[in-house]
Parts: sequence; C-alpha cells; structure tokens
Amino acid sequence: MRKSQMPFETGAATHVGKVRLRNEDSYFTRPESGIWAVADGMGGHEAGDLASQTVIEVLKSIQTPSSAGELLSFCKSRIFEANSRLKEMGQQRGGVIIGTTVTVLLTFDRYFACLWAGDSRMYIVRQGSISQVSRDHTEVQDLLTDGTITPGEAETWVSSNVITRAIGVIASPELEVATGVLHPGDVFVICTDGLTRHLEDDEIMRHTTAYVSQEACDRMIMLTLERGAVDNVTIIVVRYDPERALRSEADANPPTISE
Repeated sequence: MRKSQMPFETGAATHVGKVRLRNEDSYFTRPESGIWAVADGMGGHEAGDLASQTVIEVLKSIQTPSSAGELLSFCKSRIFEANSRLKEMGQQRGGVIIGTTVTVLLTFDRYFACLWAGDSRMYIVRQGSISQVSRDHTEVQDLLTDGTITPGEAETWVSSNVITRAIGVIASPELEVATGVLHPGDVFVICTDGLTRHLEDDEIMRHTTAYVSQEACDRMIMLTLERGAVDNVTIIVVRYDPERALRSEADANPPTISE
C-alpha cells in the first residue's frame, strides 16, 4: 500500500542518554514508501555519528518500488553503497574504521522484510506476545547459539558488546534478511541497544500494547533515562492497522447529501 493508503501508525524518538556526549544514533521513517530504519554508530571507532547518518541518508534515496522484491533489492543496493562510502571515508582518514549497525523494516502490500547488520533489533508484537525478528550479530550471541555459554553466563559476559557484523567495516557487508506476512494489529519495534540494555522484552510489549506509537516511544525513552541511559537510545514503533486506511479515506471523502 502506498501513499494513498496509509495503514501504518508510526512513532519515533531518540535521545543522547545520560552518559554519552554525542548521539551517534540515526533513524528514518517513510511510511508512505514502507521504509523505517535505525542505525547505531559504532562506539570506540571514529565518527560513529557520521557513519549512522551516512547509511540513513543513502536509504532516503530509495525510490518508490513496483514490487516487494524491488523494494528489497533497492534497500540492499543502498546499504552496499553506504558501505562503500564509509570505507572510502575511512581510507581518507588514514585507514580508520567508520562503522555502524543498521536495521531496516520494509513493507509492501501484505508483506514485510527485516534487513540488518549488527545488534540494533527488530521485534514484532502479535496476538499478545513479543518475538525478536532480528538476531544479534554479536560475539556473545554466537557463543549462545553454539551452546558455548548459557543465557545466565551471557548476561555478564565480558565481550557482550562486541559486534560481528556492521556497515563500513569490510568490503562486502553481510546482511541478514527475515520476511513474513503482515497481520492486522502487528506492532514492530525497531531499536538500538540503548533501549534493550534497560528494558526487558515484556516491558517493550506492554508499552506498545498500552499506548499509541508515539507515546509508547516517548515513555520508553523516559524509562531508559530513569534507569541510567548509559548509551544513546533510539526507538521506532510501527503499528499495522489496515482499517486505518479505510477510515482515513472515509474522513477525506465524506458522503454528500443531495436535496
């Protein structure tokens, strides 16, 4: 569904947090084109804010697609373009790494896709439960997947924030993709790890079910601040409501009464 039919309610918010001096997160929402994205510049590397901004700016150039496959192809090509730009910037600065995570939600008609590299997450809240669509590209997640460590050990693992995939680090970035069918009432949450460091999954679900999208974002930002906000935090909440498009169309074209 494109611009004339808007079945999505979107909220978004970002905050530098209470510890960092600079916000290295960036985000982008374009519901009429079915694109939402967050990027988290890699801390400890050079120009994390530049890295995240570069990815988001390139994604903004995606043209209106004619199919779900075309939208996915456009998104991949733009991310590869951003990767090349960041590699070139790093070479110009003496070979430094200018890297960022990225997580993108794409929708076309009744379908959705999630593309990501890094540990910025996408969740889906559906029928009273929450599940993580993305899989963290981190050292600790790889150890968990392999069974090398337990979930309890993962909570205190010394290298829990070591990212294994990112944009701007290697010549050809490794993107992971998950796809699915949209269901009425689906709520997507796209966020940087500044949120998930302080909120549990069930808390995220409760906020998205209790409040409209923007208020849910604002309240979750406030909760991270109350709990210390040790990192930048960015949240996008996208609610799929196909009846919303019909209501909007009815409001825009009220019936006429003839005498």
